[in-house]
Amino acid sequence: MLIVVTGPPAAGKSSWIDAHAKASDIVIDLDRITRALTGPGAPSWNQDPLQLRVAHRARYAAMREAFELRDKTDVYLIHTMPTAKWLARYKRMDAKVIAVDPGRTIVMQRIEAMRDPEMKRVATRWYRSRPATQPGARAGRTMEW
Repeated sequence: MLIVVTGPPAAGKSSWIDAHAKASDIVIDLDRITRALTGPGAPSWNQDPLQLRVAHRARYAAMREAFELRDKTDVYLIHTMPTAKWLARYKRMDAKVIAVDPGRTIVMQRIEAMRDPEMKRVATRWYRSRPATQPGARAGRTMEW
């Protein structure tokens, strides 16, 4: 099964996966991939454009391969803000989509404490893109649709 985990930066998407995935599952997380591809001492949430470029390519290659294996093992994919096109693709694959959102105030506090300040823009864009009627739109909820 494919499980797509969405949510703003610092919402707890990786932590949600850590609480649900088994050791034998496939986890595709851009933060983890970037960390694996950077040298010692790099920040946990590295946003260096050169390293991100390589990490994005590795992520897409992993996605292509993992999508073929989703009937053999669970595949967890973090996709912060999937477009309508990506959501349609996930729907065709019978994916479960999970939105992790502890609320804007908590997210902004976490970004302030732990992340690159640029992530505030990404979080703001994430919240603006979510109509109030969309599943998971209420703060403090983890929703599935």
